[in-house]
Amino acid sequence: MILPDWIRTYDKSLLSNDLIAGIIVAVVLVPQSMAYGLLAGLPPQVALYSSVLPLILYAAFGSSRTLAVGPVGLMSLMTGAALLELGITEPVAMIAAAHTLALLVGVILLAMRLARLGSIINFLSHPVISGFVSASAIIIALNQFKHLFALDIPRGLPAHEILYVLASQLGNSNITTAALGFGSLLVLWFFKSPLLHLLKSLHFGEKITQLISRSGPLAVVTIGILLASLFSLDTRFNVSVIGAIPEGLPSLLIPNIDTGLITQLLPKALLIALIGYLESVSIAKSMASQKRQKINSDQELVGLGAANIASAISGGYPVAGGFGRSMVNFTAGAESPLASLFTALLVAATLVLITPVFFFLPKAVLGAIIILAVLPLVDFTTFLHAWHYDRTDAAAMALTFFTVLIVDVEIGIITGVAISIALYLHRSSQPHIAIVGQLGNTEHYRNVDRHKVKTFDHILAIRVDENLYFANTNYLEDTLMRLVADNTAIRHVLFICSSISFIDTSALESLDNIHYRLEKAGIKFHLAEVKGPVMDRLNKTSFIKKVGVENIYLSTHQAMAALNRDEQK
Repeated sequence: MILPDWIRTYDKSLLSNDLIAGIIVAVVLVPQSMAYGLLAGLPPQVALYSSVLPLILYAAFGSSRTLAVGPVGLMSLMTGAALLELGITEPVAMIAAAHTLALLVGVILLAMRLARLGSIINFLSHPVISGFVSASAIIIALNQFKHLFALDIPRGLPAHEILYVLASQLGNSNITTAALGFGSLLVLWFFKSPLLHLLKSLHFGEKITQLISRSGPLAVVTIGILLASLFSLDTRFNVSVIGAIPEGLPSLLIPNIDTGLITQLLPKALLIALIGYLESVSIAKSMASQKRQKINSDQELVGLGAANIASAISGGYPVAGGFGRSMVNFTAGAESPLASLFTALLVAATLVLITPVFFFLPKAVLGAIIILAVLPLVDFTTFLHAWHYDRTDAAAMALTFFTVLIVDVEIGIITGVAISIALYLHRSSQPHIAIVGQLGNTEHYRNVDRHKVKTFDHILAIRVDENLYFANTNYLEDTLMRLVADNTAIRHVLFICSSISFIDTSALESLDNIHYRLEKAGIKFHLAEVKGPVMDRLNKTSFIKKVGVENIYLSTHQAMAALNRDEQK
């Protein structure tokens, strides 16, 4: 067996950093996982089961040294929505379907690895991803207000409907529950900001500061359990609590592989796999770049695929890398995946030793934990930046954002992918075409609209800054023939290929047609700066013979000099 790089190069001096980071992440992960289980409509133990074996498998097969894998808000929201659409309401059936969903997600990710689809992340632009994640975070946060006010709001509603139901039912709120929920929000905020600044001003050590400031979720869980148990809030004031959680580690199982269930879940699993992968790789690359480490996108497919299959067979649901926990892991000083192994051991110890303690944990407290966890994901800065730099990107982000917010998450994902592809096709279908001229007496040729250059009436030298393929052939042909028609003095067209790395069959036919039309008009067609791989492909066609090898030049300057000499003869 080939050991991961981090094991073969591990230095024992890093052990203390990994141990501390593992403890800090476990402090965050245990209450947060239970909260995300609540978001998915699943019992808390299912989320805790998803926080043990998946972490170990990702540590063995993933490429990131600091990504913290487990239940996350977006995957939980999508899992809950998928189960809701199937009409499964009976708890045992929901849990079984969640196991199957995790298995499908894992298999899809591994299949993507076999197909070498790690680069699929490039098909979604950053503004589109940001719009999608921001809207999803708002929906996740809004879904928690039913727990903060103890209201009966159906799952799966779009944002505006949640707000409407919330406003109409607000008079039926449970005051005690609301006090617990908003009190928890206040405590979490205190730990996250004022306490952090206070500890730094008192010159506490970095690791102690991180441990204390990140233990806000543990603090509110402890306070909530104590208040609920001491004052019997569940029976006296109708405060909803978690209830009994089975003790012990999860048993290994074989998920339900019923054909009908798989058929129903497969479209949802594809979307969950795609979004989980995109979210995880984006987070992993962001952290790795700060430590000059590399992330292998294909290896991430293996790591996340193995983690999801591990979740499925150990009683969990789909998992991914979480932004909040990963940043906690990173800032706490994690040096390797060993930190995640320590986290998994601590979660396992929690399952074995202290699950009865969580009986009196109010759901309002878990709702508060989720709200504070997802709010940092709402990103309006990217929109403002895109608006000032490229309003097309800003419009794409806004459309994705409002589609997720008003319609639903799945349609929002599909819209985001469609927008990304449409933007690419739109931009590449109308490539930048520059007429160039000589810069002084140099061998450099630049755009006539940007530089003071020397041109020749009898030569039209143009440079196309895009690969040539079926979507932009008509635009290229129309633009070039229009330029020729506007100037009757042109006797040579020099086509500069310095920015072209690929020419597909449709584009080759278009170039052939351009050559034919120019020839009929008494104009010679020339090529310059054709890249080696492009030339290799063109040499296999009759196009080169039609143009003539003598009309293909290594450089623009060589071509211009030759054409001017010919003109003077």
